[in-house]
Amino acid sequence: MVFETKNKISSNINDYNIDSIRDDFPALSLECNGYPLSFLDSGASAQKPSKVLERMDHAYRNEYANVHRGAYTLSQKATDNYENARKTVADFMNAKSTDEIIFTRNVTSAINLVAHSYGRNFLKAGDEVVISHMEHHANIVPWQLLRDAVGIELKIAPIDDAGNFLLDDFEKLLGPKTKLVAITHVSNVLGTIVPIKKIVQLAKKVDAKVLIDGCQGIVHEGVDVQSLDADFYAFTGHKLYGPSGIGVLWGKLDLLNAMPPYEGGGDMIETVTFEKSTFRDAPARFEAGTPPIVEAVGLAAAIDYITSIGVNNIATHENHMLEYATSCLAEIDGLRIIGNADKKIGIISFELDDIHPHDISTIIDSKGVAVRAGHHCAQPLMERYGVPATTRASFGMYTSEGDIDQLADALKYVKGIFS
Repeated sequence: MVFETKNKISSNINDYNIDSIRDDFPALSLECNGYPLSFLDSGASAQKPSKVLERMDHAYRNEYANVHRGAYTLSQKATDNYENARKTVADFMNAKSTDEIIFTRNVTSAINLVAHSYGRNFLKAGDEVVISHMEHHANIVPWQLLRDAVGIELKIAPIDDAGNFLLDDFEKLLGPKTKLVAITHVSNVLGTIVPIKKIVQLAKKVDAKVLIDGCQGIVHEGVDVQSLDADFYAFTGHKLYGPSGIGVLWGKLDLLNAMPPYEGGGDMIETVTFEKSTFRDAPARFEAGTPPIVEAVGLAAAIDYITSIGVNNIATHENHMLEYATSCLAEIDGLRIIGNADKKIGIISFELDDIHPHDISTIIDSKGVAVRAGHHCAQPLMERYGVPATTRASFGMYTSEGDIDQLADALKYVKGIFS
């Protein structure tokens, strides 16, 4: 099977220096229960390269102050770092303007921001929001809350048994009542790459706005928001080899400036009296209070690190790991992979006989293998496949064939215990 990425490259996979990359990540030198750590949970949160850790340490030690309005050198330096990080993100996404980049806590807060500030002010009872069967709870619950508050209706775009997004069925859901489509870029459970470009094009035919949950997508596929032409795109720093505590909401500037603030406080205001307050334009109006100053610096360092290796090179490596892992796991009797879409990234969810995923995860941890077990914040998707939970291995730029061999050996050990 050939796994395609957004950007194809011609370089040989042998040119990818996996040993050098792994040396950049301190956590990968750890031992776990007497074994080398095989970290296969990057889909939940990625490890951090030394350049990110060192850049953040330097910022805290030498460049830290609160940003904006500080009329002294250290504050001005911190402000420059913070706003330069915004430019790094804008360039990475090919945004038109840095004003389109809003720093949030994570993708959950970004989607809630849109559901509240856009949804409660531009949607009304009877309007339809389309999501898919593959959504993370963070792209389900905010729309349910909006439904309960204003009376919108939720429509669910289906997938087939392999995990492919059914574009024709999605198109049939669209109509004059469709006002917003909120879709994941990549499934965090199945690894399915969703055809977001085609989804945007179809949604625009009925004048619907589009929000893309890019949590898994931007890490493995990259994104060009101008080419994509969605209205909102959200991602988080900690899955992009950056720090936790920071996410990004990109939005078209005219939409952002038409939306009221989500939170109120310092830095987002123009004037405040006891009678009324007026608010700044985006991005400031959505960044109330002290922002994630050093986290933004760390996110920029992570993007610089990724860019130095090349998004396409990373994607090619991860696709090789996916093919290798799929082949290795296929040799284990009783193992069933859930999700074999035509286009997917390095995520494999699976069952092993009738062994509970939590038991699998706990036992293979004793062999140094770190995976995720549970419903992965996607209970409707679990119900779609008739399972309460799965075991999930998810890969990153640093995943090696040795990691996957260690996983396969550990799973065989599990089978031996239960045989």
